[in-house]
Amino acid sequence: MNAKGPFEVKLVPQKADHPHAEASGHGRMSMAKEFHGDLEATSHGEMLSVMTDTKGSAGYVAIEKVTGSLGGRTGSFVLQHSGTMNRGAPHLAIAVVPDSGTDDLAGLSGSVKIVITPDGKHSYEMEYAFAGTN
Repeated sequence: MNAKGPFEVKLVPQKADHPHAEASGHGRMSMAKEFHGDLEATSHGEMLSVMTDTKGSAGYVAIEKVTGSLGGRTGSFVLQHSGTMNRGAPHLAIAVVPDSGTDDLAGLSGSVKIVITPDGKHSYEMEYAFAGTN
């Protein structure tokens, strides 16, 4: 199954966990999103990132809990992000954490692609399934 639609994201820098984090290019942010379209939901999570000395190279990981309605089913699930930039070339993998679905979303699996337009608008494309369905 597929879901898509726009979303808004708010990233808020957080205090680093260790004293040399900023000097070494590490960052930590809280994130909050509002999804619309086939996924009507909100999410909250944490992101860790690092910038390298090479322009356009960086990495991030994040975990976010999504709560709302997907394809008419309600509940929550968790997304795990892993992203890199290799001298400006992005690679991003976002997956539903196995067995993280609750209520009507129990058994959910899938992946998410994020699309960002040149004017900064965000949208998602999600491929998903439920255990025991094709």
